[in-house]
Amino acid sequence: MSVASIKDFASSFMLTELFKGMALTGKYMFKRKITVQFPEEKTPQSPRFRGLHALRRYENGEERCIACKLCEAVCPAMAITIESDIREDGSRRTSRYDIDLTKCIFCGFCEESCPVDSIVETHIFEYHGESAATCTSPKKCCWLWVTVMKLKLLPAALRMPSFDKS
Repeated sequence: MSVASIKDFASSFMLTELFKGMALTGKYMFKRKITVQFPEEKTPQSPRFRGLHALRRYENGEERCIACKLCEAVCPAMAITIESDIREDGSRRTSRYDIDLTKCIFCGFCEESCPVDSIVETHIFEYHGESAATCTSPKKCCWLWVTVMKLKLLPAALRMPSFDKS
């Protein structure tokens, strides 16, 4: 038998690992706890946090999105689907704007690429879907989230009169 094997046998016989673990437990037992009771308490959020997407409108209620499809092209997860129509006045607007939240990686590229600042990522993180079909946020839902949450969770830079008033 080698010296190392005798040493291993002696340390396992004297339960040194157990006592080291108990010492570590005792060390943290009387320290201040850092657990947060989530629904009642909230942890501070970073100002750079990117949450749920929202589509903005102009002050007169017209949608900002000009259907340039840059956000769709730049999305690395291919989570954005845009279909566009040409209106009577010759301008192009979206007829369908869907974001698949199960695919989205919340990278912010769509927000950076938008030339008219139509899409923004809010600080809303408390959302869920019962199935994958409910995790696709269509255009109407994005505007609804802005309307409902603009006074509560959106950052101060987004609280401006250009949001949808209806």
